[in-house]
Amino acid sequence: MKIKIKLILIEEMLATKPANKDVFSDYITSKAPNGDKAREELDTAEHREEVGTTVFSVQDGKPGLWDYMLKGFFKDACGAMNRFDKEERGGLEKLTAYKTKIDGCIFVEPRFIPVRLPEGGEVGLCERPLRADTAQGPRVSLCRSETVPAGSEMEFEVEILSKELAPYVQEWLNYGRRRGLGCWRNSGKGRFGWCQVDG
Repeated sequence: MKIKIKLILIEEMLATKPANKDVFSDYITSKAPNGDKAREELDTAEHREEVGTTVFSVQDGKPGLWDYMLKGFFKDACGAMNRFDKEERGGLEKLTAYKTKIDGCIFVEPRFIPVRLPEGGEVGLCERPLRADTAQGPRVSLCRSETVPAGSEMEFEVEILSKELAPYVQEWLNYGRRRGLGCWRNSGKGRFGWCQVDG
């Protein structure tokens, strides 16, 4: 089955891709199981040489997300919801071997999902401190990310090859109101609502 989804951001979403091309290309090529898709992402990316800044991938002048980011969200949501009480999971049982099931049975299209900004909306910047406890003591650094505003929308299709997973997909999308997409999710950034659309 295929369902068409519209996400509407209720909080601004922060970008995740390093602006520095060398950092990005080294990381992507080391992690990507499919070299052609990695090359596609590198070739369509607009890079800016800003240390400590994350940016959005851009196609046809529009910022957006790649399909695997939604699959990653599903895995994150399922892992968290497996620790919820059953009634908080919509009565669903815990999903075992969920990463394998999501990888093999759930597919997101299109490959690049453009973000449609609200009228008058534009890509902004968010700066925040990153704190870490290291062997040398506490460290603080500054991080910057491009942002898209609340009210931005994304549309994509989710193909579900196992009927048992359909209600889980809906619960994972509902979880987006609590924990969203992009950087700094623990602060509430990137939270979203969703609806199923026709077509």
